[in-house]
Amino acid sequence: MTLNSPPAHQTATQPATQVPAKVSTVLVVEDTPSEMELMSHYLREEGFSVISAPSGKEGLDKAIAQQPDIIITDVVMPGISGFELCRKLKRTPETMATPIVICSSKKQNIDRLWGLKQGAKAYLTKPYTRDELVEVIKTALV
Repeated sequence: MTLNSPPAHQTATQPATQVPAKVSTVLVVEDTPSEMELMSHYLREEGFSVISAPSGKEGLDKAIAQQPDIIITDVVMPGISGFELCRKLKRTPETMATPIVICSSKKQNIDRLWGLKQGAKAYLTKPYTRDELVEVIKTALV
């Protein structure tokens, strides 16, 4: 009688170990508290770590200081707009390689093209679903 033995690269006594996936950190720059809360909730539910910034200026400062894996920003905000924030992030050595997603109620094709021209990797229009938000973040992280 022969016993089936495990392949040479495995042993019966060693369980396969899985390295836990790195938790990605998302910086959300959004001046509307309800939008910030909804977006943060969706992202946390999906396992992301979330940093919040209620203005473009604070978003720029937090991006440089905390080095998130990805940044999602609104366009229409007081002070620094999302487009201007995108340009500044792409000119700053600490953040120039960080992917940026613009999330805005501005639905015109020209707004989308302008956002991408400013350095955004993706453009998501409001209103969005949880699945749309998560998918655009995951795709932009690749």
